[in-house]
Amino acid sequence: MSGSAEILAAFRELSNSKQIDRAELHALLQDGIHAALAKKHGPNVQADITIDEGRGEIRIVLLKTVVASVEDPSREISLEEAQFEDPEFQVGDIMEEPVEFAEFGRSAVQAAKQRIIQRVREGERTKIRDEFSGRVGDLLSGEIQQIERGKIVVMLNKFREAEAIIPYREQNHREDYKQGEPVRSVLKKIEETPKGPRLVLSRADPMFVQALFKLEVPEIQSGIVEIKAASRECGSRTKIAVVSKDDAIDPVGACVGLKGARVQAVVQELGGERIDIVPWSPDPERFAKLALAPAKVARVFSDPTTKTIQAVVDEDQLSLAIGRNGQNVRLASEITGWKIDLYSSREWLERGGDMPLFQPLPDEDAAADVHLSSIEGLPPATVAVLEAGGYRTLNDIIDLEREDFLRLPGIAPEEADRIIAMINELTTDDSGAEAADGGEGASEPV
Repeated sequence: MSGSAEILAAFRELSNSKQIDRAELHALLQDGIHAALAKKHGPNVQADITIDEGRGEIRIVLLKTVVASVEDPSREISLEEAQFEDPEFQVGDIMEEPVEFAEFGRSAVQAAKQRIIQRVREGERTKIRDEFSGRVGDLLSGEIQQIERGKIVVMLNKFREAEAIIPYREQNHREDYKQGEPVRSVLKKIEETPKGPRLVLSRADPMFVQALFKLEVPEIQSGIVEIKAASRECGSRTKIAVVSKDDAIDPVGACVGLKGARVQAVVQELGGERIDIVPWSPDPERFAKLALAPAKVARVFSDPTTKTIQAVVDEDQLSLAIGRNGQNVRLASEITGWKIDLYSSREWLERGGDMPLFQPLPDEDAAADVHLSSIEGLPPATVAVLEAGGYRTLNDIIDLEREDFLRLPGIAPEEADRIIAMINELTTDDSGAEAADGGEGASEPV
């Protein structure tokens, strides 16, 4: 195959596989040939390149300016040499010198092809940036191409040449991923790498849940219902706060759907993850009450200077408000953007007027802090032993094991078992308000 035919064959292959405009590929081909000319004749070479696909020919003519004294042989020719070809040449004229493509040699052909491929790749990178720069938060579908060193490489359905990955930290580790399986994920960000833009996808970010609801709920797609905030512990539980721009449309009901069909479709995609859907409110106190659902909150007090909410709940609502291992109050705090301190009504009344309204609790970093003295059924003597060991609140002991209690002087095995049972009782969430089964997951306004 001749050099020009080889280039044109590569041209047709690129045109078909990359879906690039014909005129654009002509420009790329001319640029690649010019690069090969520069390699052979000099960096400032000037040439007229004509491509005839029908005849399978490439016509190349070097253009050289006639000068009295040559300084750049790549684009200049002396008057003497020019007049040797044609005595009528004068200084300043342009001499045309046809070039046979065969003169390039294999290395020049390869240089031209590499130039074309490089420019095509640059064009693809630009297209990827243009296509996805404004789509962060969108749901993307693809196929798992491979799993390497913990990350999942995805081939997108509608943009197969884009590099897309789901890093280990963005995966739901309760899911089992296999090569060749279809996968949906949300576009979290676009990273720039030496090889071009890389799409970072996620199935663990709260944005993934929001994208799924947008897919299932037409009112969100049309902008009537908006998800104002979301918080998530991947694989376990998600809270979303929704608001409607139309008073006639209930935002929670729209997200739940008829007989829970819409929320159940999201739950199924998340592998059974529980979902709380609560109404959003611009009033931080009301929003905190709603966000603590399914627990019913008796009273709330806010301190805007420290962005702290103190919430008072009845004794029978305390375990619901805290959630398993503090999960419910932690997600509520995240979704509101305020630190939430929980108090049982008994503890609040016992402190009464002696306590400043916003007295900091001993553990400033705890999302929910219940004093041991307020836990019903915990003997004062046991409380005294725990406090002597440096444990004053429920959060201080919530992650301790039986052996940890036995190390404390005065704690017998029976008492250690009793404390463990109390912790389990307080942190077990028996709520039926989450969307774990049958789509009955909407938390109604308090």
